[in-house]
Amino acid sequence: MSERYDAVIVGSGPNGLAAAIELARNDLAVLVIEGADAIGGGTRTATLTLPGYLHDVCSAAHPFAIGSPFLAGLPLADHGLEWINPPAAVAHPLDGRAAVLLERSVEDTSSQLGRDANEYVAAFSALADRFGDIAPAILGPLLRLPSHPLTTARFGVMALQSAVRFAERFDTVEARALLAGLAAHSILPLDRAATNGVGIALGLAGHAVGWPIAKGGSAALTDAMGAYLVELGGEIRTGHWVKSLDELPTAAAVLLDVMPDQLADLAADRLSAPAKRRLRRWEYGPGSFKVDFALSNPVPWEDPQVQRSATVHVGGSLEDIAVAEAAPWEGRAADRPFVLLTQPTLFDETRAPDGGHVVWAYCHVPSGWDGDATEAITAQIERFAPSFRDTILAAHSMGPAAYERYNPNNVGGAIGGGAATIRQIVARPRFSPFPHATPLDNVYLCSSATAPGAGTHGMCGFHAARTALRKTFR
Repeated sequence: MSERYDAVIVGSGPNGLAAAIELARNDLAVLVIEGADAIGGGTRTATLTLPGYLHDVCSAAHPFAIGSPFLAGLPLADHGLEWINPPAAVAHPLDGRAAVLLERSVEDTSSQLGRDANEYVAAFSALADRFGDIAPAILGPLLRLPSHPLTTARFGVMALQSAVRFAERFDTVEARALLAGLAAHSILPLDRAATNGVGIALGLAGHAVGWPIAKGGSAALTDAMGAYLVELGGEIRTGHWVKSLDELPTAAAVLLDVMPDQLADLAADRLSAPAKRRLRRWEYGPGSFKVDFALSNPVPWEDPQVQRSATVHVGGSLEDIAVAEAAPWEGRAADRPFVLLTQPTLFDETRAPDGGHVVWAYCHVPSGWDGDATEAITAQIERFAPSFRDTILAAHSMGPAAYERYNPNNVGGAIGGGAATIRQIVARPRFSPFPHATPLDNVYLCSSATAPGAGTHGMCGFHAARTALRKTFR
């Protein structure tokens, strides 16, 4: 490649596209290079089971996309993106009792929690009302002074606790289970410090903006971002896997939507041996195992209220979920895994032929695990939806190895860009006011391995672009 650009971005997930858009909005000539035949990274949609049944390959529900300070300001609706926001953000079925739902209203949620109602309101109400104020801090590098320090500090006090410790404030099965399901998105044992941060952030987003799905599938988001980038004058090339930085065209800056150890590979002899060792120490955490189902009917939940949400947390009580989420860290797959499930066709008829439905369901397994969790996931769904098996027309399973083949950023099947441990929250991937900068001049990381971490929000790419604008293009 002999052309010259101001910036070259490797990888076209939401973060790579966000970085490209921010640079293009600043009148820079930008090229995005994607190895796969289509853009999107972890935000793609495909026909995985039967013709006409559209399944999200990785990300599915998007509270942080609609609540992203960056994405929310882009004219993506002009490029085909339409959000569908179900009546309830999350449904959480329970054994032998009514499901508990994360409603858009804090009060409507608390009304399901009996004697925990007032405690829930005290924890969530004020912060939910000010989610727009604290979202830039939640979705930004740690070592930046927040615009609303007192409100952010209030969030931080709760966020640093373990999910188990925070749940001690509550007595009811409903409240504790709801909080555990949210915190399980951290992909950590629930007794680890800061697991509550993920749960609280997701709960606040549910109250403030909902947990929407994209009409037609998650690819609608990245397709819209790609179209907007091209409108800005950016260029996108697909079908070329970059193996070395030396392959790239001449550019003032390079932004990489890759993992730290992949940077070590791409940089070849440009990095010192100690720098490579630091990059390769990055911890990825558990892998993922996902099953996509094509169904003849909606999931027959025992409690029909579960159909009020596109997102369902399938795992039972806090105690059940804690056992399930500890298992992958102990090197084993849980017999009764915590299953994250979406049922988009209850709200989006474009995803399946008339009368058909799709379900997306995944659980956490050990990194690189080569087993099959299809039956365990199916059994967990049927635990709360008797006769679920009778609705299955076809199923498609993806384990850790398949996830890594699909997207090399999913090392060992890990979809979070690196374990959200305290060390890797503080230093993501390094302890610095500019964590997206690398040891190489004018080379930046913009993947979910950088601050603020996992989620379909584009903020890793946005902050990397802002760092490049300050350091390279000042």
